[in-house]
Amino acid sequence: MGNIAIVTDSNSRITADMAAQLGITVIPMPFSIDGEEYYEDINLTQDEFYKKLDEGAEISTSQPAIGKVMDLWNDLLKDHDQVLYIPMSSSLSSSCATAMSMADEFDGKVFVVNNQRISVTLKQSVFDAIKLAKEGKDAEEIKEILENDKLESSIYITVDNLKYLKKGGRVTTAGAAIATVLNIKPVLTIQGEKLDAFAKTRGIKAAKSTMIEAISKDINERFTDYLNSGKLRLSVVHTMNEEIAKELRDELAEMYPMLDVDIDILSLSVACHIGPGSLAVACSKIE
Repeated sequence: MGNIAIVTDSNSRITADMAAQLGITVIPMPFSIDGEEYYEDINLTQDEFYKKLDEGAEISTSQPAIGKVMDLWNDLLKDHDQVLYIPMSSSLSSSCATAMSMADEFDGKVFVVNNQRISVTLKQSVFDAIKLAKEGKDAEEIKEILENDKLESSIYITVDNLKYLKKGGRVTTAGAAIATVLNIKPVLTIQGEKLDAFAKTRGIKAAKSTMIEAISKDINERFTDYLNSGKLRLSVVHTMNEEIAKELRDELAEMYPMLDVDIDILSLSVACHIGPGSLAVACSKIE
């Protein structure tokens, strides 16, 4: 990768072991459980997290400590000419905006990518950055390419229980109660920087069908060129919902046999806002 240090955060679901294999650095996103700080896959497993969530623990998220991030960048610059940092979407976390402000203090050696990605679409941005660096692009050029592609992805997601969105203030108590009684499964969408309501469905089967129809429309209309050229990544993401995720993966694989449809799990710092049982489908351009 030349002399560029590529950094992302754990919302990408790139683990420490994977990061070591890729030759990049991952900053773990902190979250608090009943006042104690935890980091995914460092001092808390997925099973332990969901057990605490089910027991009603008070869980909140925060951004990485500014001092620790700056120390990391300084250490990386001892052996690299540039640092390229690819954090989660600025519309979903303040960590991106904070990092952009911090980068100003590094004399043009640190570049923060704000391309509105999260989860598997963020992971793809990291893979793209690695490829572009190997091709000889510098950090500024890679940043420009990734940000130009910020609308070249699509995500649809449904949740099993609205109580976690209610706790985060994204739905009213009354709305959550009615939805539970009527078995309403909302489908949300992320297009660029916006997280919007997409549809209301009755039951997980209808939600799954709605997401398949929506992502297929995007693939067949917005991303046809990428599909035909083998430049499209299609993924299923879930939180403790592996059986339904496999069903969704199999349906999409049958529809698009030219694509390798992968399954991933959502990072805990995002999962705490939507709870277990969620299901998502995402596609993004590959550089």
